[in-house]
Amino acid sequence: MELFDLSLLNSTLRMVTPILLAALGGMLCARVGIFNVGLEGLILVGAFSAIVANYFTGNLWFSIFFAALMSMLFSLILAVMTIQFKANMIVVGIAINFLALGLTTFLLRTIFEVKGAFYDNTMSGLSNIHIPFVQDIPVLGTIFSGHTVLVYVALIVPFILFIFMYRTVTGFRMISVGYNQVAAHSLGIRVKGLQYLAVAMSGVLCGLAGAQLSLGLVTMFSEGMTAGRGFIALVATMLGQSHPFGVLGASLLFGLTDALSTRMQSFSIPTQFTSMIPYILTLVAMFLLKGRGVEMNHSNQQSSR
Repeated sequence: MELFDLSLLNSTLRMVTPILLAALGGMLCARVGIFNVGLEGLILVGAFSAIVANYFTGNLWFSIFFAALMSMLFSLILAVMTIQFKANMIVVGIAINFLALGLTTFLLRTIFEVKGAFYDNTMSGLSNIHIPFVQDIPVLGTIFSGHTVLVYVALIVPFILFIFMYRTVTGFRMISVGYNQVAAHSLGIRVKGLQYLAVAMSGVLCGLAGAQLSLGLVTMFSEGMTAGRGFIALVATMLGQSHPFGVLGASLLFGLTDALSTRMQSFSIPTQFTSMIPYILTLVAMFLLKGRGVEMNHSNQQSSR
């Protein structure tokens, strides 16, 4: 087995999906002046909700919908605390992460009466879709064919968000809120409404990320199975400067390192070292971001008048 080949790129698309979807959710929040540190918790809620719905209904489409719904409702906690009560975004985000970790652990033991992880061989995960005609193309077929529906959704969403943000009135208003809330409010823009919308959309995307994690990559749930993907998504949001295509590129970079770390395990390299690769890249990216002075929270720079 070679270290770099087309199958590595195929694995990259699978690995990048949870990170990309969550990073796009973080991007929406950043565009309205909210620094969403709770992405990790929102993904975890989505992953657990997808497994619960799949176990009790056996319907994969409903499981995806339920995961998106639960993460969206959970994200409203962040919205109410930061938008309505003006709580510190960082503190609330960290609280969301711990709340999600504790709640999913508690419900795992309450609903399924197990500790650590839940797996049922009667459950079926998301099936791979082989795209007609594309699968027969030598290079493209190997890379892009044979993925779950959420992988293709993740690749399409950046283009949809680009059109939404830069070609629609609502999108322009969201961007204006992120630049200056006071000026946007003086123009009659409903600042709080757009912020709630952005956080809710972020919750939906994180729910889809969680569904891919627990139904696409594996068909099980384990405590803390996000393994820092939410924080990596947050860095991808910053590295991509809150632009849909920038976030796509940054996420693909992190997805590639994730797939590469998994591939390197087959070369008798200790798992402890290969698992470090995505997080080392995250730290390097954060240092680069600090050097460039990237600012995410534009709306906090309100002028006191």
